[in-house]
Amino acid sequence: RVHFLVSTYLKKFQLHPELSADEIEHWMLPRKDVVYCYVRENEKGEINDVCSFYNLPSTVLGHEKHNQLRAAYSYWNVANTVPLQDLMYDALILAKQRDFDVFNALDVMENESFLKELKFGIGDGFLQYYLYNWKCPKIDPHGIGLVLL
Repeated sequence: RVHFLVSTYLKKFQLHPELSADEIEHWMLPRKDVVYCYVRENEKGEINDVCSFYNLPSTVLGHEKHNQLRAAYSYWNVANTVPLQDLMYDALILAKQRDFDVFNALDVMENESFLKELKFGIGDGFLQYYLYNWKCPKIDPHGIGLVLL
């Protein structure tokens, strides 16, 4: 069901991967300290929503107490029965419960809809994709359904 939800969601965007069920399993099946994926079920046990994030830690240099910054990065999130903002609020709580220090999200897909309200700070850089052997027009961030690990 997660494959169906994610695949259907990604088709909304001009630039998106087409993933098999095995690929979705590989990229999203929870693995401690790698990727975290959570689903919301209805009363019948059917999966209707999914949120995910991955771990990309950084080394802290020259600090006597801390040597690592645990950063969670928003991955693929599909909100069908709740607003995306509510689903992402839950993701923030789940990341905090797993001892992450920061939660990052790109302004791709529909992420713009929750970034300001959930008080994400605007970064100081821009993510640029260079796709070898692909010909495609310029695409605004909200038209991109691709998050690279």
